[in-house]
Amino acid sequence: MYQFTIKPMFGSENWELAGFNIAFTNSALWMAIAAVALWVFVAGGMKQQLVPGRWQMAVESFTGFIDDLLRVNVGAAGRKYVPYVFSLFMFVLFANMLGLLPLGVVGVHPFTFTSHFTVTGVLAFISFGIVLVVGFAKHGLKFFKLFLPEGTPIFMMPIIFPIEVISFLIRPFSLALRLFVAMMAGHVLLEILSSFVIDGSNAGLGWGLLVGVPSFLLMIGIAALEILISGIQAYVFALLSVVYINDAENLH
Repeated sequence: MYQFTIKPMFGSENWELAGFNIAFTNSALWMAIAAVALWVFVAGGMKQQLVPGRWQMAVESFTGFIDDLLRVNVGAAGRKYVPYVFSLFMFVLFANMLGLLPLGVVGVHPFTFTSHFTVTGVLAFISFGIVLVVGFAKHGLKFFKLFLPEGTPIFMMPIIFPIEVISFLIRPFSLALRLFVAMMAGHVLLEILSSFVIDGSNAGLGWGLLVGVPSFLLMIGIAALEILISGIQAYVFALLSVVYINDAENLH
């Protein structure tokens, strides 16, 4: 599990602010790298050329994808959330993809910070906070109607209401847990297979052919699957955030 260890960097292990340790860690470093990479990607696609190049087309395609996602799930009111959902989706996507880069061959170990619940939890609670703020700002106390579906019999209300409230409060935890588990499990599996390759090779030619080669071929397939999962998990995270925002906007 060493690959998931959070370590202070650049001699910052003793940095403190108001009694709290604020060390600059490898997790923070890769968050910064993901943020800079995303900024470069978006800035490079904002040339607004009459005949767009591939870079501009890529940025516009992702923006259009998020715009369609919000329009379908939220409606016209969802357009104002495009910057947030686009940033959320792309940040998670870049984080997942950066963690899969084979930089170990040059001595650099990429850190997948989305494999930590603290990170995915903060992202999930930001979306949850937006839902609460928008819901109460737009509907006031009528927002509580979200927890009583239309047509609920009066005698069922004392049962349905607490169930719906608990289900609502669990949302940020399930949202964060889904991404965290998916990314962590994939990296653990790749680590296990790589140990089979190394141990099999060290045990001799026979074991290398019997264990190492099949494990290496399986690693290639799992790595390709992880690339797909990285995109799917970013999409699911953004989609569920949009669905929750729709509840706040339209009380569905």
